[in-house]
Amino acid sequence: MTDDELVLIIPSQELKEEILQYKEEHFKSGDTQVHGSGGLAYYDDFDSWLEHINSIRKTDNDIQTSTLFSMRLSDGKLIGCIKFHHTLNDELKNGGHIAYGIRPSERRKGYATKQLKLILNFAKQSGLQQVIIACDKDNVASARTAMSCGGVLVKEFTEDGIKASPIFLCLASGSTQRLFNSHSEFSKNCRE
Repeated sequence: MTDDELVLIIPSQELKEEILQYKEEHFKSGDTQVHGSGGLAYYDDFDSWLEHINSIRKTDNDIQTSTLFSMRLSDGKLIGCIKFHHTLNDELKNGGHIAYGIRPSERRKGYATKQLKLILNFAKQSGLQQVIIACDKDNVASARTAMSCGGVLVKEFTEDGIKASPIFLCLASGSTQRLFNSHSEFSKNCRE
């Protein structure tokens, strides 16, 4: 295990304080959104947000969406957040399967690439061969991340008449990663 190794973890009540700290760090840094979090920035009540993301994770929804955090193994710190749409409808095709973000204090350390590779493995485990990732045209770091994981620019589009955004089509590949249901399951696994 390296000091910067990450695992994916499902948000839970047990992680409430860490998730709220993650959200607060974004706001303190000037961010107005918490990318990849399933709308965390728009919820004043943690339990309502958790209920929301758990409801959209169910397989009986038109669009099943998993919201996950990446956690650093060495210290249990939440590093990033990822929203993964298992399928796409016409409305989501421009937004893609994957949205993600990294907490401000951990940016520019290579975590976005590590996190994206984890979710690409998760996508492969979910049966997808390719995924679409969209980012704002001026978000050079996100574009670089997608391309470093095999992304290819497919097309550009204008959303709401304001910004053009590249869409990257990535082949979901790599080794199988373990998804933990809670921080305690993660901790137990590390002790075994």
